[in-house]
Amino acid sequence: MTANPVNSVDQAIRFLDRWPTASRGKRIVVAGDFMFDHYVYGNAQRLSPDAPVPVLAIESEKWIPGGASNVCLDLLALRCKVSCIGLVGKDRNGFELKKALKSAGCSTTGLVDDSSRPTTIKQNFIGLAQHRHPQKMFRADIEVKTPVSETIAKKILAQADKLIAKAHVLIIEDYNKGALTPAVCQHLIKTANKHKIPVLVDPAAIEDYSKYAGATTLTPNRTEACLATGLAANDTPKMARKLLRELKLQTVVLTLDKSGALLLVKGQKPITVPTEARSVYDVTGAGDMVIAMLGAALANGANWEQAVQLSNIAAGLEVEKFGVVPIELDEILVAILQKQHQELGKIRTLDQLQPEINAYRKQGKKIAFTNGCFDILHAGHVAYLRQAKAQGDILVLGVNSDRSITKIKGPTRPVNKQDDRLMVLSELESIDYVIVFDDDTPMKLLRGIKPDVLVKGGDYTKDKVVGHEYVESYGGTVTVVSLVQGRSTTNIIQKIEATKR
Repeated sequence: MTANPVNSVDQAIRFLDRWPTASRGKRIVVAGDFMFDHYVYGNAQRLSPDAPVPVLAIESEKWIPGGASNVCLDLLALRCKVSCIGLVGKDRNGFELKKALKSAGCSTTGLVDDSSRPTTIKQNFIGLAQHRHPQKMFRADIEVKTPVSETIAKKILAQADKLIAKAHVLIIEDYNKGALTPAVCQHLIKTANKHKIPVLVDPAAIEDYSKYAGATTLTPNRTEACLATGLAANDTPKMARKLLRELKLQTVVLTLDKSGALLLVKGQKPITVPTEARSVYDVTGAGDMVIAMLGAALANGANWEQAVQLSNIAAGLEVEKFGVVPIELDEILVAILQKQHQELGKIRTLDQLQPEINAYRKQGKKIAFTNGCFDILHAGHVAYLRQAKAQGDILVLGVNSDRSITKIKGPTRPVNKQDDRLMVLSELESIDYVIVFDDDTPMKLLRGIKPDVLVKGGDYTKDKVVGHEYVESYGGTVTVVSLVQGRSTTNIIQKIEATKR
């Protein structure tokens, strides 16, 4: 059985419209293996003279919280409040990791220093060759995976008891690095159950899942589920049922890469929640994004199908980015709105466009607007639109309707009717949205969109641009860009007429 994508899109939009701000966000506790990711970037243009290996000429480096830390950063991007439970080494890296998490907005009182092990470090060496996309060359790990001592475990659980009591959801993010022993996991799960708090587990790649018994849900990928159940990879419903039954879970969310996810709720039939086909650039962090979105959605009142659908969308956006990049809630909203309007391409009405523009603006995107007839598309138009797009992140193009062009230009215009013009303009890379207006001026669009930048061609002066006073009244800017001389629709028509004489 497959979820209904049409109804779920409308429901998801309404659900996200009610999502609280960060200051009123739900409290999520993340227990797990906290790591520090070290990225080393450089050029890899040659091989070593003494071995057949590439030489990385280092140019820059950065440190990013990883492992369970990444789930925390994902949750912050989803406007949640986050508390961390786990351990770090009693070393400089542990200090810096806690500092980075605290600076991002996490509570780190549940991170215990362990002098018997180093902070787990994942060093990623990334090379750029021949001006192509950066590629990870190899990784070097610093870690100790032995189970945490009883003394440290008691310190972790003492903090956990305080934090879980105030939470809306508990997420257990297990990388099998020693912090989440069976005893620790069971204490966490039983404490959350006592407070009626959902427990979401992203399990480690291990054969025995018994330490997760009693949790609310598990989110293994297909490979992890095969390892834990001993079943064939193509029998996903059977794997989900076995996990649900043996571990006494309420649900199982089995992630299936490009096939979406299989959702099994206790007492119901399994359903497949599809995902959008995307260009996969880097799968790093996709699983973390799934459980973060799942936890955030459930904390805010989503049902299981809604939560899994949102998780699929968030993970799909994650894999299109290089490295681990938290996906903002408004980016997810834009993706859902675009899915709702996918049959329209770039063409929108004002009512359809406004929610997408508002979501982009919340991401800090700059909205540019320009307008014109664009009757016979030529090189001057293309150069102009490139310059207009350079003024912002999103370019909205207002296009005169056939009626308004006839009123302005005369009864012989337009040469190309509205639908034809929209089809051609929609294929230009520089344009993000196309919207038709029938009035003599685009003032109605300007009031509805409130662009950050109003762009017009160089045959105008700023004071002659329609709407300049309105745009500047709320802090927007008006930019006049140069035009390519000798390129115009009128000139093209005159040349065509000349050939007939």
